[in-house]
Amino acid sequence: MSGQPPTEEPEEPCPVCRGAGFIHPTLASGQPDFSRLEPCACLQRDRPQDRLARLELYSNLGPLTRLTFENLNPGGRQGDSPTFAQAHQAAQAFAQGPLGWLVISGPSGTGKTHLAAAIANKRMAQGEPALFVSVAQLLDHLRAAFSPNSQMTYDQLLPQVKTAPLLALDDLGGHFASPWAADKLFQVIDYRYQARLPTVFTTRLPLSRLEEPLRQRLTDTTLSRVLELEGDRVAPLAKLEVLGQPRLKRMIFSSWKRRQDLPAEQQQTLNYAHKKAKEFAAGPEGWLVFMGTNGCGKTHLAAAIAHHRRAQGEPAMFLVIPDLLDHLRHTFSPDSLTSYDEAFEAVRQTPMLILDDFGEHASTAWAHDKLYQLLNFRYNAELPTVITTSLHMNQIESRYMSRIGDPSTNEFIIITAPDYRMNRKGPEIRPPR
Repeated sequence: MSGQPPTEEPEEPCPVCRGAGFIHPTLASGQPDFSRLEPCACLQRDRPQDRLARLELYSNLGPLTRLTFENLNPGGRQGDSPTFAQAHQAAQAFAQGPLGWLVISGPSGTGKTHLAAAIANKRMAQGEPALFVSVAQLLDHLRAAFSPNSQMTYDQLLPQVKTAPLLALDDLGGHFASPWAADKLFQVIDYRYQARLPTVFTTRLPLSRLEEPLRQRLTDTTLSRVLELEGDRVAPLAKLEVLGQPRLKRMIFSSWKRRQDLPAEQQQTLNYAHKKAKEFAAGPEGWLVFMGTNGCGKTHLAAAIAHHRRAQGEPAMFLVIPDLLDHLRHTFSPDSLTSYDEAFEAVRQTPMLILDDFGEHASTAWAHDKLYQLLNFRYNAELPTVITTSLHMNQIESRYMSRIGDPSTNEFIIITAPDYRMNRKGPEIRPPR
């Protein structure tokens, strides 16, 4: 981020405007009047092309000078997005006369950065200064400004960003939120909030995910206009969808085969489990819990229930518990597009939930608490649930067992058959000749 005017020979930026070309006039009190701008005296010696070059260098747009309103589809990428059309119109109006704040939120790829850059480019084409910088780039430059070799000191750089006549901050919330980074960023935003300086923000996170002081400022209706863009957002748990995987895709009731290698008692437990699974799929009520060793057929029956419900046009969510817990942890990451509340609510409220591999999750206190909250909610709400586990009853924690093993609403099915994969005939091994 340069912020310095171009000259034929290297020279220090104007000490008055710091290379911006414009200044805030001084009030009678001696304080800057942030509501107005006027050309700096250094611009008087600029030719028109020099002035544009000065503004381009100050803008920090670099290759983003190509992102203008002229090459932006008013309907967005799909050409018919009403939310993008509204944002496009608002951005053009803002570029004509920047006033207050414009906050553009939405998933990646919805055109937020193009809109922000187009505003800056429009102002520059009108001979007005605009500074464009991503939050990550800003924080990198602020850190680098402490270096003895930096061309601009921290004390020069921070005020330049804070007082820019028009500032576009791209990708708010996408930076690494260290305490130092969060503090520096808030200093910039709070200063511009108090001074009511025109600012454009883009963020791919829902505003509810931002820290409370920051969210309060960005949603202040006396200053800020919030535009939410719609995109091809992935459902909160779409990444966890496994029923489409080749092996699980084949786990339907019609592919269930009677095993010929089992004693009658073990085969009976499989037959009973198969019967109860089909009954549950036809009319889900209460909970169905399959217990047995790995490979005994629990997952096949659970997946078959999900496939049957979906074939009937009914919802069925099939999740592997370790994957679910990993996903919930990731929602706390700055780069997650899904909030924890959004993901957790989607799981616990779903009409039909199938949880595979209960007991295989990491035994951390956090994991236990989240899983208990999920099971407790569904138990109290009497929502149909299927659980598979390879644990024995005495290995399941009592607070789980009091819900999973309730005989008044739940069916507990123990499959005694061994792992069918360990009983299949392996490849023929021929001795060497």
